[in-house]
Amino acid sequence: MSESDGSGDGPLRPSDIGDDENAPPIEEKPYKIIFEANKCFAAGRCAEVADNWEMDLATNLAKPKSYFIGEDELEENVRAAEVCPAKKDRGVIHVVDRRTDEEIAPDPHGDGTLSVDW
Repeated sequence: MSESDGSGDGPLRPSDIGDDENAPPIEEKPYKIIFEANKCFAAGRCAEVADNWEMDLATNLAKPKSYFIGEDELEENVRAAEVCPAKKDRGVIHVVDRRTDEEIAPDPHGDGTLSVDW
């Protein structure tokens, strides 16, 4: 099952979300964070396991310091996606490989499709 963007044109593509035009080159930062902030309930587990995540005291929600990450930041951001308890443990942090447009984590469908719930 893949998520649809509501237009009936098929699955929502990760490359269509965010400002990829102004992103760092894929060679430098091959991974992208897609964050469903509207579903975050501030458990803070992401900030406990990843330096890229912090709790915003103004909003009481988590937020990434960077939406584009390199190989050296991949493991901690995958862990943040995996420990997020929102959406009944499906998580609201999505790590996407910009080269393939596939979701690496949390990938609850097991097929690499983006598991956002908008």
